[in-house]
Amino acid sequence: MSNIIYIGYEFTVVPLQPGVEILIAELGYAGFESFVETEKGVTAYIQKEEWQETVLDDIQILNSEEFKITFEFNEIEQTNWNAEWEKNFNPIVVDNLCAVRAPFHDTFDTKYDIIIEPKMSFGTGHHETTHMMIQHILKNDFNGKSVLDMGCGTGVLAILTELKGAKPIDAVDYDNWCYLNSLENVERNNCKHITVIEGDAAVLEGKTYDVIIANINRNILMQDMATYVSCLNKGGMLFLSGFYNDDIPMIQQECEKHLLNFTEKLERNNWVSLKFIN
Repeated sequence: MSNIIYIGYEFTVVPLQPGVEILIAELGYAGFESFVETEKGVTAYIQKEEWQETVLDDIQILNSEEFKITFEFNEIEQTNWNAEWEKNFNPIVVDNLCAVRAPFHDTFDTKYDIIIEPKMSFGTGHHETTHMMIQHILKNDFNGKSVLDMGCGTGVLAILTELKGAKPIDAVDYDNWCYLNSLENVERNNCKHITVIEGDAAVLEGKTYDVIIANINRNILMQDMATYVSCLNKGGMLFLSGFYNDDIPMIQQECEKHLLNFTEKLERNNWVSLKFIN
């Protein structure tokens, strides 16, 4: 992986909210795979081999009169990534119960203390969707339950489910860098019941789970919903995030088509996370 080069875009966004959230969502659809929110906006990363001069042509918020957005970009060697995170990654605490921090941060006096070296992966707890998924996990019983963390990113959600007693756990991501990063973080947190798998929904054939966590963009959720449902045990829980309030009717209709029952919604800065029961 050492020869992979990323293009880093430094965006300045006025007003910050909800500008940054909208920008991140649109960049995600355009192929950007990692984001660091800054005091003035957001830094977004895309692999150089995926980049082209027209990469921002479909980013609608850049043409909106409601926001003033400027940017500059440059190549970033992946070997410099640790230093980038040390500059930008601050620890977080969710509901006074779960801390997510890097190895260079001090230990927190919380029930759950998770150490994440994010590198290029998505999922430090800072983004609203990951934050809400952590809240869902904290509020629900995972003891002895089999879990799928689909689109695992850094593996942070899978790690928290093991800390809450879940086993066995599959953490799946199609991105090779996320796969490798999750392996590192699983070992770093001394987890014994997590299997990290590189792939997409096709790797789920024949597998079943008591709980499925999917923090992915709306289009992939819609595309793979039938697969998730086929893997979910009767009475099982499905947690979804990675989309906005406006997307709820579409997501809910697709879930109810598969006889899932909506039970709870969390919202954070217009991002939402939903819980369904099979």
